[in-house]
Amino acid sequence: MQQTTSYPRMVGDVGGTNARFAWLEAPGVPMSDIATYACAEYPTLQDAMAHYLRAHGKPQPRWCAIGIANPIVGDHVQMTNHHWSFSISAVQRQLGMDRFLVINDFTALALSLPALAPDELRQVGGGRPLAKGPLGLVGPGTGLGVSGLLPAMAGHGAIPINGEGGHATLAPMDDLEEAVIRSLRHRFGHVSAERAVSGIGLLNLHQAVCEVNGVAAPSMTAADITSAALDGRDPQCVTTLDLFCSFLGNVAGNVALTVGATGGVYIGGGIVPRLGDAFARSKFRQRFEEKGRFKSYLEGIPTFVVHARTPALIGAARALEELP
Repeated sequence: MQQTTSYPRMVGDVGGTNARFAWLEAPGVPMSDIATYACAEYPTLQDAMAHYLRAHGKPQPRWCAIGIANPIVGDHVQMTNHHWSFSISAVQRQLGMDRFLVINDFTALALSLPALAPDELRQVGGGRPLAKGPLGLVGPGTGLGVSGLLPAMAGHGAIPINGEGGHATLAPMDDLEEAVIRSLRHRFGHVSAERAVSGIGLLNLHQAVCEVNGVAAPSMTAADITSAALDGRDPQCVTTLDLFCSFLGNVAGNVALTVGATGGVYIGGGIVPRLGDAFARSKFRQRFEEKGRFKSYLEGIPTFVVHARTPALIGAARALEELP
């Protein structure tokens, strides 16, 4: 129930690179004052939140929910892909909030999925989603988020999965993938999916591809690699992006099998939506379905690319209503 006394509310989506915040003035009022800040420009999460409130002339929020790219275990949070570290209870006291809910960013994104409009999704393969079927979620960004949304009993909201599936072990599907993973294993020891399927993963893959092909790896950003691959002007970058999409399909297929995602598997994060038609032409869907005896099962499961501008903020707002 949307208690008037719990407003105004603030919501946030905190990744390894950017922090986004928005404002909910009252029940039924659309989200407003959406702003994005570079995490590197603020010493702490509290500083970024306080700056947002000052910049937009906002009072202290009564309730606040933050989705953050990190496992949430207990009161202390130490980000995996950024230096921010904080106590949930201390931030709540410092900003004078009645409630401060901190959840994994992909738990927030999972909660947003039922609220997304059809034009905020692009289907890439598969059939029709099964009504009230479980949803899977995979999202490469700074890291690799994995979550899902499970149907609950009548009278209860759907249940988001709070896990760290991006750190599950990555497996090869052909000789080239095996050689690239061998290169990554020599560098990192354990090769998680995030080592290849993320912004940082693009850099790792590019270096491994160059090593396997016996060429020097030039200094490039993830954006440089993606651009050179989409233009077809650099064969190592083309191979890198091909592998990125293949590995993502493999991971997404595993998630579909694990949660029985007959409601569809959704691809979030900031990388895939920028790939456009190249993603639809990639091996993503082939690798998604290539699971041996369960190929026919996976052929019917639709996969969607999320194109919504601020889905995790929507999910954070829904979390205040649906999570204890």
